[in-house]
Amino acid sequence: MTNTAKKYALKELDLESTLGGMGREGEREVPVIDLTDFDQRREEITEQLWQAATEVGFFQLANHGLELALIRQTFGLSERFFALPEASKQQYPLKEGLNAGWEFRSQVRPSTGTADEKESYQITLPHMDDLWPNQTVVPEFTRVMLDFEHQAWQLGMKVLSCFADRLGFERDFFTRAHDRTREDYQSTLRLLHYLPLPEDHQMDPSIWRAGAHTDFDCLTMVFQQEGQGGLQVSPGMDAEGKGEDREWFSVTPKEDRITCNIGDMLMRWSDDRLKSTLHRVRMPRPGEYNGPRYSMAFFCQANKDEIIQGPEKKYPPISARDYLLQRIQANFDAVKARK
Repeated sequence: MTNTAKKYALKELDLESTLGGMGREGEREVPVIDLTDFDQRREEITEQLWQAATEVGFFQLANHGLELALIRQTFGLSERFFALPEASKQQYPLKEGLNAGWEFRSQVRPSTGTADEKESYQITLPHMDDLWPNQTVVPEFTRVMLDFEHQAWQLGMKVLSCFADRLGFERDFFTRAHDRTREDYQSTLRLLHYLPLPEDHQMDPSIWRAGAHTDFDCLTMVFQQEGQGGLQVSPGMDAEGKGEDREWFSVTPKEDRITCNIGDMLMRWSDDRLKSTLHRVRMPRPGEYNGPRYSMAFFCQANKDEIIQGPEKKYPPISARDYLLQRIQANFDAVKARK
């Protein structure tokens, strides 16, 4: 899509609607931030995070403290959930505007106008009534997901505290803005299953596992499985005005590293000092692994009643509730229109 006429109330969405197409593929290293001895090395780690976030927008965390055994266990339960019959998964439908529940091929990116080739199950704590599969359906699912969600949140707040330091906010500014105990908490753990492809599938340039987009949140942490590639990045600072000359590079999945990117909420809160980063998941090409692809993403999304505006007031104030709703509606309304 190349139409640049203003269609959305948010600048980010109008930009996203211009980002379709293949662009050019290149090679670039994703910065790796080692979190070993975090408290003793906080200043050094903060500088490394700031440099990675401002120059690339994507980075990977190593020695981050989440046990590999827990990550593998969570992936295993995710696969068991997605292996359920469709009729079973339909008992946990996505709640409109709340990022909670299961959906199948219902997300349409403004960049592509076509549905992503995936299904997902979203966990947003205040809205999970009637959405948890019980012990007879997927044993231990709820317990493990809650443990994993909590540990991912803790890690996200640790990283965001470093950005708070650099932006001149109080160190716990983002922790308070993402208060897990409040009813308006809206950070989300998303389990993702990208659909396998038949051997004889024909490449359609309009179809993506996930079309080009920026994330809605402050910080995204993505967990991937080795051998299941496809995630590509285009640095945020180069997002505008590149058209088909935009360069994309692939992120190699490693199970002991967490791939992170800056989202639009933090871009606004930083008055664009930190730029959200374009990314997508491309379809497998002939000769590549074309089986199912699983990933998990934790989105640090500010609580609904938080007002997002940076100290320089570059953007008008908006509540996190209204901001997230506009972003969700832009991604899912197209599906409603087709029904």
